[in-house]
Amino acid sequence: MSLRNIHGIVAAALLASCSPGKDEAPSAAAPEPAEAPAIEPPPPPEPDWAEILRDELTLTSAPDNSQLIAALTGDLDPAEDEGFVLLPASLSAREGLYTRTETAEALARMSEAAAADGVRLVVLSAFRSMGDQRRIWNNKWNGATLVEGGALPETVPDPKQRALKILEFSSMPGTSRHHWGTDVDFNNLNNEWFDTPEGARVYDWLNANAASYGFCQTYTAKGPDRPAGYEMEKWHWSYMPVASKFLAAYPRLVGYFELASFEGAEEASKLSVIRDYVGGIAPGCITGWPPHQPNPE
Repeated sequence: MSLRNIHGIVAAALLASCSPGKDEAPSAAAPEPAEAPAIEPPPPPEPDWAEILRDELTLTSAPDNSQLIAALTGDLDPAEDEGFVLLPASLSAREGLYTRTETAEALARMSEAAAADGVRLVVLSAFRSMGDQRRIWNNKWNGATLVEGGALPETVPDPKQRALKILEFSSMPGTSRHHWGTDVDFNNLNNEWFDTPEGARVYDWLNANAASYGFCQTYTAKGPDRPAGYEMEKWHWSYMPVASKFLAAYPRLVGYFELASFEGAEEASKLSVIRDYVGGIAPGCITGWPPHQPNPE
């Protein structure tokens, strides 16, 4: 036998010894290493709304949040606050109406544009202090101001239902957006007036143009998108570039302890007024103006 044949036989034998037999299953391939699970990035930290609002109001004197809470609940005098200005007679129905400076400047621009289109915007109500709101609330609560022709202690004796009745159109003291100096009431405090030819022109103009100046109707018709809060107020418009910061800070800084100095105050927490009334505004007013967005120049 030649040397070449011997080498061939040895090679064949080695190959056979390394191959699985006909009754032997081939060895399984080694599994590929599993991919490491994707690591979700941590959620962004919650903005410091107290600091954001403090910057908005240029407050530096108080190390605690007392000034912020006063601004959120209307516990201040706008005539003594450098962040407020008196509205001119050309914009307001009466003397003594104040808003924050940014609100007044936007109002002036919007009023001028409306006038150019033949529409007159008249501010009936602007900043309202906690004391003002307390007087409105207490007078309705105790019957000094009639509601739908009757005194509420007689027509609605149950405290919870009486509070709900007042809350249709009036805020509990300390919870009104009018405390912020960002919200105004235009032309007429009756929804039906805005269905008249004159009122419809005002309302249609606001719906078409107000957002361009930063204003939003906070209390639209209630429904699936706005199930809680006040009834519709076609007259109530808010300057959202500033109001959005107040809205974001409010539930983080104001508790029911601050809502205690008026008749029926014990109903506030039972009715979740911070969540459902302070927060119960038109969704478009929230999504259209994120509170972290810088104010327009």
